[in-house]
Amino acid sequence: MDLKQLEYFVRVAELGSFTRASIALDIAQPALSRQVRLLEVELRQNLLVRNGRGVATTDAGKVLLEHARGILYQVDRAREEMARLRGAPVGRVALGLPPSLSKVLTVPLTRAFRARMPDASLSISEGLSVTMQHSLITGGLDVALLYNAVPSPDLDTTPLLEEDLYLVERKLGGSACTPIPLREVAGKPLVIPRRPNAIRMLVETELANIGCHPGITLEIDSIPAILDLVADGAGCAILSKYAVSTSEKAATLSMRPIIEPPIRSRLSLAVSSKRPATLTQQAIIELIRETIGELVKAR
Repeated sequence: MDLKQLEYFVRVAELGSFTRASIALDIAQPALSRQVRLLEVELRQNLLVRNGRGVATTDAGKVLLEHARGILYQVDRAREEMARLRGAPVGRVALGLPPSLSKVLTVPLTRAFRARMPDASLSISEGLSVTMQHSLITGGLDVALLYNAVPSPDLDTTPLLEEDLYLVERKLGGSACTPIPLREVAGKPLVIPRRPNAIRMLVETELANIGCHPGITLEIDSIPAILDLVADGAGCAILSKYAVSTSEKAATLSMRPIIEPPIRSRLSLAVSSKRPATLTQQAIIELIRETIGELVKAR
C-alpha cells in the first residue's frame, strides 16, 4: 500500500468529505478520489460510501482507518527517531489557542520552541474551544488548549489550571474593584460572545444554577472588540484576568471579583485519543506545561 494513499484515505475519512479533504491536503479533488479508489481496488473492498452529507466509512473502511492511523504514526515516529540522531526533533505541530491566552502565551512558547526544536515547525491558530475541539478530532490540530472542554471519547484532556472570571467595567473616577455577588451580575448589561463560546456557556450555566438569566446587551465574538465596547460604556463583560491585562484598554477598565459563587473557567490541554502524539508533539506539550507554569508564578 502506498503511504500517500493511506494519508489521503485517513483525511477523507476523518473529515467526512472529499471536498474538505482536498482543501486540507491541497490536492485536486479528482486526483484525491482517484488515489482513494486505487486503494480500494488494491484491497478489493469499498472503504467509503457516499451519503447526503459527504462520505462515511464502511465496515472495511473503519478497520483500515485504525490500521492506517497506526501506520502513519509509526512512519512519523521513524522519521523523528532518525532526525533525533542528527540532534533535534523535526516535524510540524499544529497548535490551537483560545484568543484570551494567545497574546500572553504565543511569544514565550514560540521562543522556547525555536530554542529547543530548531528543525521543527510550529503552526499556531486561534479559535473557540468548540471549533478547536472539532479540529482535534478531524486532524486539523494536533494539540489545543480548551476552556471547559466537553467530554468526548475522541479526546484525551488534561486539566492545567482554573481561572477566576471577573466582571469587567469601565473605570469611573475612583471606582473600586469590589467583589460583586453573581446574582447582581444578572442585572448588568453584558457584552458577551455568542453561543457556543465557552465563557458564554459557563456564565449561562452558573446563572441558571441560582435561578437567574444574563442581561445581554450585545453579542460580540471578538475579545478586543468587547473590551473596546466596555471601555466606551456600552456595557460590562465577564472575562479572565489574562484577557483584560493584555488589552490596550486595561488602564481604562476595572475588574470586580465575582462571588457567591465565583465563576471559574477550567483550562485543559487536549489531544486526539485516536492518534498517539509524536515525539515533537510530546515535546511541545511539555513546553506548554512549563510556559503556563511560569505565567501562573508571575501572576
